[in-house]
Amino acid sequence: MPNNSFFGKTILFSIVFALTSCTQNPGDRNAQKISAETDALPPCCAEIPSRFSGEKLHSDSIPEGMVWIPGGTFMMGGDNDQADPDEYPKHKVTVDGFWMDKTTVTNSQFRTFVESTGYVTTAEQYPDWEEMKTQLPAGTPRPPDEMLVPASLVFISPDRRVNLNNYHQWWSWMPGANWRHPEGPDSTIEGKDDYPVVHISWFDAKAYAEWAGKRLPTEAEWEWAARGGLEGKIYPWGNEHIEEGQPKANSWQGHFPQYDTGWDGYLGLAPVMSFQPNGFGLYDMAGNVWEWCADWYHYDAYKMSSRPEGVVNPTGPDHSNDPQEPFASKRVMRGGSFLCNDSYCSGYRVARRMKSTPDSGASHTGFRLVKDNL
Repeated sequence: MPNNSFFGKTILFSIVFALTSCTQNPGDRNAQKISAETDALPPCCAEIPSRFSGEKLHSDSIPEGMVWIPGGTFMMGGDNDQADPDEYPKHKVTVDGFWMDKTTVTNSQFRTFVESTGYVTTAEQYPDWEEMKTQLPAGTPRPPDEMLVPASLVFISPDRRVNLNNYHQWWSWMPGANWRHPEGPDSTIEGKDDYPVVHISWFDAKAYAEWAGKRLPTEAEWEWAARGGLEGKIYPWGNEHIEEGQPKANSWQGHFPQYDTGWDGYLGLAPVMSFQPNGFGLYDMAGNVWEWCADWYHYDAYKMSSRPEGVVNPTGPDHSNDPQEPFASKRVMRGGSFLCNDSYCSGYRVARRMKSTPDSGASHTGFRLVKDNL
């Protein structure tokens, strides 16, 4: 099973690091590191308690497009032998109740934000080389000017079987790719208002959250919500494998990355709410797009926070630490995407952790938000 390293502006940094003759790992526009010890890492998810947990809520106070996630206590962390080391130790966590978007933020919703504020996303901006240098190994040469342009990563399926350790064969650093043009400058989101917005960086998600009067979920809140009230299950719907029974989420079926059978009904992104919700009424908590969380990513976060008596409302570490890329500060991502497959990335497991630098975005990265009780 490949390691769970995520990546950002890969093609750009591939050129940078090729010039240094270093071993490459997935990188980001403003953050990447090289480690001689790290192999090339491919990127790429009980009973249901009362929904309102006895709390008094009124219909006129329900935020539009959100559902109430009751507070509770659960065991956070890996549930099966697919779990990575950073999913352990499994530990007791308690979270208070909160509101959560029932879907990821859509193109239509994000367009309203942009039209209201004039916001320009990370993918639409020129990279800042001076900032990039601060998170790169000393002496890393400046990339060619033609690479330092507004761009984002776009998945392009190869026409042949490829080595899964070489992600360059299916990710393209594409100038002009952004949330308006998800497959490149000639593509459009016309007719896709109800699709998840993509090519979203952590900074973009945070800016939207501040405008909407919401916030990004903590990693603990996200996992608790994804579990939907089920205890110790692998997926939001239970333990039935994602490719057994009826389609339950938008993922990759077939031989990744060159052939997707479309068994679940979709090739590429799916509109939000295309599959059944989990026990809390949340859609697409597995597959479709990766979702940003508020927390810094730290490989040993669970070791640092685990207590015999449990922890309450954890917000994660105060800094990032990814041993694979120590120069890069990263935020947590959860939920998997339409590119996930067990042969490559089981991101749709509820305990699966992913990470990337906050300036990263790609054709399968989005977000949803939460709001504290009114």
